[in-house]
Amino acid sequence: MLRMPARFGVVVAVIAAGIAVPAADAAPAPVVTRAALDPALVAGRGADVAFVEQEAENATTTGTVIGPDRTAYTLPSEASGRAAVRLAPGEHVEFTLPKAANAITVRYSIPDAPTGGGITAPLDVTVNGKHRRTMTLTSQYAWLYNQYPFTNDPSADLLHPDWWITECACVPSQTTPTPVITKPFRPSHFYDEQRLKLGKTHRAGDRIRLTAPTGTNAAWTVIDLLDTELVAPPHVNPFAASVLLFGADPTGGRDSADAFDRAIAFARRHRLPVYLPPGTFQVNRHIVVDDVTVEGAGNWHTAVKGREVTLPTPAPDGSVHTGVGFYGKPAAEGGSRDVHLRGFAIEGDVRERIDTDQVNGIGGALSDSTVRDLYLHHTKVGLWFDGPMSNVSVTDNIIVDQVADALNFHTGVTNSLVRNNFIRNTGDDGLAMWSEHQQNAGNRFERNTVQSPVLANGIALYGGTDNALVGNLVADPVREGSGIQLGSRFGAQPFTGQVLITDNTTVRAGTHELNWNIGLGAIWFYALERDIDADVRVVGNHFLDNTYNAIMLVSEWSVKDLHSITNVHFKDVRVDGTGTSVVSARSAGSATFENVDARNVGAVPVNNCGSFHFPATGSEFALTDRGGNDGWLAPWLLPNTITCDDRPAVVPPPAPSGW
Repeated sequence: MLRMPARFGVVVAVIAAGIAVPAADAAPAPVVTRAALDPALVAGRGADVAFVEQEAENATTTGTVIGPDRTAYTLPSEASGRAAVRLAPGEHVEFTLPKAANAITVRYSIPDAPTGGGITAPLDVTVNGKHRRTMTLTSQYAWLYNQYPFTNDPSADLLHPDWWITECACVPSQTTPTPVITKPFRPSHFYDEQRLKLGKTHRAGDRIRLTAPTGTNAAWTVIDLLDTELVAPPHVNPFAASVLLFGADPTGGRDSADAFDRAIAFARRHRLPVYLPPGTFQVNRHIVVDDVTVEGAGNWHTAVKGREVTLPTPAPDGSVHTGVGFYGKPAAEGGSRDVHLRGFAIEGDVRERIDTDQVNGIGGALSDSTVRDLYLHHTKVGLWFDGPMSNVSVTDNIIVDQVADALNFHTGVTNSLVRNNFIRNTGDDGLAMWSEHQQNAGNRFERNTVQSPVLANGIALYGGTDNALVGNLVADPVREGSGIQLGSRFGAQPFTGQVLITDNTTVRAGTHELNWNIGLGAIWFYALERDIDADVRVVGNHFLDNTYNAIMLVSEWSVKDLHSITNVHFKDVRVDGTGTSVVSARSAGSATFENVDARNVGAVPVNNCGSFHFPATGSEFALTDRGGNDGWLAPWLLPNTITCDDRPAVVPPPAPSGW
């Protein structure tokens, strides 16, 4: 019997004459995934995207597969699926096209410069051994270090010498002698991605080879995945105000911000859209938009790209930099309305996290507005909305390689929709609703994909009323966060009304909480500043390959006797694999469970610590069995048996499979 490599899923048997044998150089069958899973496991969930994902660890390579590993501060932990391929100079990884494509996206990592700031290095791209092109990779937008909010300097001392350091179980400023912290301390945010047009359409079965050339200055090149796509021709609108007519430079050679302003003013007077034709337009400040449509030729064809600019004096909002971005007017000035942005890329230049900086791709307040078909890259936050504002629709966007969130509804955002967006490699929450000062209400995060947030959660709700998370796919949060979090924290308003969390899937979620030194859940309820007592419905969700727990309900130790979590209802939930438990309760309160099925549970199914008083009457957290719960909720656990193991041994679950 002649066998192809097992990873190709191809076995060719030579039994008798007349059986065709593939040529020696025949391309292996491509392995197509979604969030590094069989697409059948997440059908109908997450964003419907134009590209096809292939993981490097499933391709042919002369390099070395690294991972799987879920330990923070390692290259595999931040890779999609927690594995990737490492190439030494001269080595390659080769993918087979599953369908016709004329463009690729490569997710990769290369080393930082010894003193920080990044390097550049070549990557050769060939198709069937021909059509050579060279990508110039960079690590200038990767590699952060140290404590929040992080630094680009690998040799920096602790940013907060009075903070608890888990590595030494100490507060360094109160320790004599001060412990030595290994530098670089806590490296993270290793990956970046880059897009390339191939110049022609290649057929299904053609082979795309990525090679780290022999002369590269990168000691290694890690390839995480390849996305392939058939990009449509540029969109043209002859009935619009083209920015070229107002002096914009499509070569990117000179700043076009003033030309954009002139085009927008003209278009508003004449009730026309503004058109951004194919090209790269240099813009180094905010473009303020109100009552206007700005459309490009498509986000592969039109790019608005800018440098981060240091302000001569800090702005009133605390910004010390500005950069490219499209902003509505501030809510305090009435905000903007009837703004429609679509069909272009925004390429920022943000290499560090400064929380006071307004260097986001989209910002301000935009009511009765739409943001569609944008590619947002290298900004601080892709879209940060400061309300009050209402009725904004954010759909069909790609938001990648941010140093903070992909999108945040901050303060008083109502009746708005975030749908069918693809998000990868954020430095904080992928999608967040933060009800600081005023409630966010009546909003939906629906059918989005969030992959590999380096810090915090895939999707987070901080307070709010009558908000919903529906049909999302969240994969691979890395550190101090979960797939989904409901948190009473950050000064948020209380949860009120109904919170609906339905038909979502998380995979390889539930990270290690650095400060508590415990594992979190794929979905995490956190009562830090208030009770969580709204009507919370967790229905039809799938929690797959959970690193620790599937479900966690917790209150901070210092407030565990002040706040509780109640009125949470789980129904029609599937849990396929936990490193520890199905439910971990570290709070007072209660929850109900109906038709919750679990398998491949690593430790005790319910880790019930309550609020850690361990009374003779049982835990302060009670579970109600409403029937149909299979594989985990034994009668002896009900309603509140104490089964507290603060840090149970982790049993890595098997890969998820069809139910």
